[in-house]
Amino acid sequence: MTSEVIYLGDLRTKATHLQSGDSIITDAPIDNQGKGEAFSPTDLCATSLASCILTIMGIKARDHQIDMSGTRATVLKTMVADPDRRIGRIDIDIYLPEKNWTVEDRSILTQAAASCPVCRSLSPALEIRKQLIWP
Repeated sequence: MTSEVIYLGDLRTKATHLQSGDSIITDAPIDNQGKGEAFSPTDLCATSLASCILTIMGIKARDHQIDMSGTRATVLKTMVADPDRRIGRIDIDIYLPEKNWTVEDRSILTQAAASCPVCRSLSPALEIRKQLIWP
């Protein structure tokens, strides 16, 4: 088992990662009858995409002794209703810190960002835009 999710009522859940015991609370967003007081499930989906991209980049960086600490990503999730409510687009901007990046470093990290398993698992109907922003 990976996790356990408990419905707490009032459109809120508590998801617990069983191996570590870490928990995440989700709340329905304001535009879908919720309070918007925590990540929504669709926020987590978009955020997990960015987290996966950074993790895969981190694995490749470690394999090649590249220090990418301080790299950060911003996530913009856009919902659509065509005909059902779903995530229509995710924009991810990845900001790499000021370092002496070589052409090889840039190539390795760019290729890694394109090989994220979460991205490969999402629907082809979902528009995903990811951009690496170098200093």
